[in-house]
Amino acid sequence: MTQKKVLMVLTSHDELGNTGKKTGFWVEEFAAPYYVFLDAGLEITIASPAGGQPPIDPTSELADFQTEATKRFDEDTQAQLVLAHTNVLSEIHADDYDAVFYPGGHGPLWDLTDNPVSISLIESFIEQNKPVAAVCHATAALLNAKQDDQYLVKGKAVTGFTNSEEDAVQLTDIVPFLLEDELIKRQADYQKAADWHAFSVQDGLLITGQNPASSSLTAQKLVTQITA
Repeated sequence: MTQKKVLMVLTSHDELGNTGKKTGFWVEEFAAPYYVFLDAGLEITIASPAGGQPPIDPTSELADFQTEATKRFDEDTQAQLVLAHTNVLSEIHADDYDAVFYPGGHGPLWDLTDNPVSISLIESFIEQNKPVAAVCHATAALLNAKQDDQYLVKGKAVTGFTNSEEDAVQLTDIVPFLLEDELIKRQADYQKAADWHAFSVQDGLLITGQNPASSSLTAQKLVTQITA
């Protein structure tokens, strides 16, 4: 059986609005899926809009947010090397992969929501009947993708970081938009569990997770989809 290939797309954005603070991707949301894919025997390629080392949200490196997956990543020099040399997103083609996964963190709200390269890539995966997965804020990457001239998320069961979770981290007034609101505006069937609980939903080729705790679950659903 040929080895399945999964693409992971990370943000290149590191400015948290006009706060002067840094953002990027959330370590857990990259590390947990990365090891789910690796342990399932998948070949992993990582890309970002700018290529090279994507910015890590410094908050996600604090002791409170460490998990088995992040500890494993901290000791994994090979994974760190791969992460330091991500591919440039514009050089990536959906034809070369079986699935795509978008880890979250606040960065994607800024550089993946309206990114024409990313939007086109997502649309290509769907056209080729390949699954697209995103967790937490990265569900924003799906907002402007379309299929048959309709928003891809319209009528689809999806989840993503909730308004109440955004409020809890006190960034409601900093982020460019509230993800829950935008998904509902596009007539998605927005679903959620209690704040900070692991929750992932699949609707056809779309697989989404609510928050960092949902990262592994979302990745596992993607593995099941492409290896079944």
